[in-house]
Amino acid sequence: MAKAKASSVIARMDAVVNDFCLRTRFFNEPMTRGRAMMFAMQHRLNTRQRNSVLKLKVATNCPDWDTRINILRACSQEVIADHEHGGGRAHWEVLEELGMRIGLKKSQLRNATPLPSTQLAWATWNGLMGHCHWLEGIVANTCAERANVPGYGRGTFKKNGWFGLERERWGALFDLTGKDLDFFELHEKADIEHSDMGWKAVEHHARELHMEDQVVHACELNLLVWELYLNGIADAGDRLKIA
Repeated sequence: MAKAKASSVIARMDAVVNDFCLRTRFFNEPMTRGRAMMFAMQHRLNTRQRNSVLKLKVATNCPDWDTRINILRACSQEVIADHEHGGGRAHWEVLEELGMRIGLKKSQLRNATPLPSTQLAWATWNGLMGHCHWLEGIVANTCAERANVPGYGRGTFKKNGWFGLERERWGALFDLTGKDLDFFELHEKADIEHSDMGWKAVEHHARELHMEDQVVHACELNLLVWELYLNGIADAGDRLKIA
């Protein structure tokens, strides 16, 4: 977790992320085969939608050239090819491979449709990322990725970040090791890099733009949407009929 004085905007955002990690059911209830399979199907869709549509709205609105390029570079890793962390594969492709390792057919992954909760999340993010100030949009881009930075939540989550927890849970549930769990490994590294970009942009610009309260509120709102999205996956996973 970022080190900052308790009164700083970064410390306030860190506290919001920590609360999200502690309260969200998806993180704190047991992982099941149904929940994992539903995550693979929904998050493959979500990765493509957020990085080919929603995050690009933020890049369009961003007047800072370096930050804009960093957003585009991160989106490219997610939906085109990640040569730094993913061996030239896009992140959604790595997740597709993981989905097949846990028992899904490629056709199930590619023909999956967004849950109502996923669709509602996309509609809400469209407003939070496309129709707000660009600095609030950067918070929307990166606040959930911040959960992959160790220091938030409790236990394994706090020690290794969200996807460190998932690597442990999915490994035990499906008897996977090493490269079988590449999706979580690459996302840990990439998300730390991506979220650092967002946090540094806020640290650099929020005070001079007099937007400390707005960016903290943007973090709160976006993580409420992420909670809805993830808990929707958990509920649908519990209803999933597994052959």
